[in-house]
Amino acid sequence: MRIIPAIDIIDGKCVRLSKGDYNTKKIYNESPLEVAKEFEDAGIKYLHVVDLDGAKAKHIVNHKVLEQIASKTNLSIDFGGGLKTNEDLKIAFNSGASQVTGGSIAVKSPAVFQEWLTKYGSDKIILGADCNNENIAISGWLEESDLKVIPFIQDYQKKGASYVICTDISKDGMLQGPSFELYKRILKETSNVKLIASGGISTFDEIPKLAELGCEGVIIGKAIYENRISLKQLENYILNK
Repeated sequence: MRIIPAIDIIDGKCVRLSKGDYNTKKIYNESPLEVAKEFEDAGIKYLHVVDLDGAKAKHIVNHKVLEQIASKTNLSIDFGGGLKTNEDLKIAFNSGASQVTGGSIAVKSPAVFQEWLTKYGSDKIILGADCNNENIAISGWLEESDLKVIPFIQDYQKKGASYVICTDISKDGMLQGPSFELYKRILKETSNVKLIASGGISTFDEIPKLAELGCEGVIIGKAIYENRISLKQLENYILNK
């Protein structure tokens, strides 16, 4: 299972929110690049970057930060937040993203998202399936749709999606553990999905449990920044896999 630390960006700074609420913003570092380099020094190879300004503005905003991290580290970066048009996508890839995540676009403009999957391939385009009470949430989690998460994933699998990031918003940033039951059901009810668990990771012990379930990756945010999980623990896990 891949270890994927998260860097969320507002105003070019590394921040975390709780349950996606912008009013709960906490700045952890003025320099996302500095944070990314610390991850790389710990043997981490992957990074999840979220443009929270972009998610709110509905277009890419912090691509310069992405470019900086991509050009000054060897991390493989998955980038999301506000990607709505072909131009946004082009900017993200040109700025150094290895993969991009589309969430709101997959709900609001399914034809465009389908086009991305066809054009770039399922290894480059990740389906963002973030949910609250199992309803898919969009627009930086500010809106809830009436789409249910499992049928939503199943539908996109038929259209060629293979990578899926699923965040249970009620768990995100709360440090109370991830949605093991939801992930178990997703993995049981979808075939060969590459599921990346996100939201609520609070202790190192939860990581092997997610691996046992069959998750392809895990995104870890606040638990690292609040020193609940050390980079040393992650480094040892990666070395001993």
